[in-house]
Amino acid sequence: MGFEFSDRLKKLPPYLFVEIDKAKRKARSEGRDIIDLGIGDPDEPTPQEVIESLYKAAQDSKNHHYPLDQGSSVFRERIAKWYGDRFGVELDPEKEVLPLLGSKEGISHMPLAFLNPGDVSLIPDPCYPPYKGGTIFAGGTPYLMPLRQENNFLPDLNKIEKSALKKAKIIYINYPNNPTASTCEKGFLEDAAIFAKKHNLMVASDAAYSEVTFDKYRPGSFLKVEGGKDAGVEFHSLSKTCNMTGWRVGFACGNEKIISGLAKVKSNIDSGVFNAIQMAGVTALDISDKHLTRMNRVYQERRDALVDGLGKIGWNIKKPKATFYVWANLPKKYKSSIEFAKVVLDKANIVITPGVGFGENGEGYVRFALTVSRERILEAVERLGKLLG
Repeated sequence: MGFEFSDRLKKLPPYLFVEIDKAKRKARSEGRDIIDLGIGDPDEPTPQEVIESLYKAAQDSKNHHYPLDQGSSVFRERIAKWYGDRFGVELDPEKEVLPLLGSKEGISHMPLAFLNPGDVSLIPDPCYPPYKGGTIFAGGTPYLMPLRQENNFLPDLNKIEKSALKKAKIIYINYPNNPTASTCEKGFLEDAAIFAKKHNLMVASDAAYSEVTFDKYRPGSFLKVEGGKDAGVEFHSLSKTCNMTGWRVGFACGNEKIISGLAKVKSNIDSGVFNAIQMAGVTALDISDKHLTRMNRVYQERRDALVDGLGKIGWNIKKPKATFYVWANLPKKYKSSIEFAKVVLDKANIVITPGVGFGENGEGYVRFALTVSRERILEAVERLGKLLG
């Protein structure tokens, strides 16, 4: 039968990680020893304390029913306490905190609450793909803010076209950044809050990587700067913070009106996070400091193994202060990130992510994920040395 995809679905580019997964599965089906430095999915298990908390909560039949749309009050209160302890931000758990089925879900659904067809989202490029996808699904128009190396991968807010600003409703910011692993200082967050107020914009601050940091770096919260909570919301996830990608649990915090709009969308689309998982989320926040101390040490060792190793073969890359990604310029003889990623897979059996998959301004770069052991990273460096030598 001649069923047609909707115009909105046709506008979406192929989802990058689906395409990478296809190539990876094909290579493995051929019996090749693949080192996967592609998707940012932590390789170590969820902490045992979190698993035991889930098991205990799942035994309670009270948790077997639909969750409240607003989420468990126990989880919301724990999120608010964590925010206060970690960032010094005071939140009302009744009105300014909303549990999510992972931060991706909330990021994708926010435009449905606030964009009308023709409205604009200001989106960094390269970026995490759901910023664009969520905008397109809502009938909005993505306006791309280039992230340039010479500007430390920060958007230049002063270069946004006036015609786009007149139609803009939402601006996305993401620090520590995926895919570039760049960070920002407090001054940029302050500028973003002032800019949002001046142009009547909502800020969607994606802070999923705020806890994966190195070299004593500790990022702040957009909600902490003056006017931040008036201007927007911040999205967090336990996926990276506590090795819980498959659990699908995160949260949005901040402006009461934005939280209520997002909650209304969610109440019409999903039925909330399984209560037992929310109880496990409480435990995850309880143990996060202890867990992160160890995990960040592991990621830093892997970062150093990759960057130092590549430096020895002549591929010099700046060490990131946060995230478990390394964003690297292409070796000089290559111009296409897709072409280079294909060569690396075909000839070195390594999966890396082409930068252009995150947006047109990602061309010229590739992203490595530090989600395999240090030993496998050293093996990958050896293979790349033979390929590029």
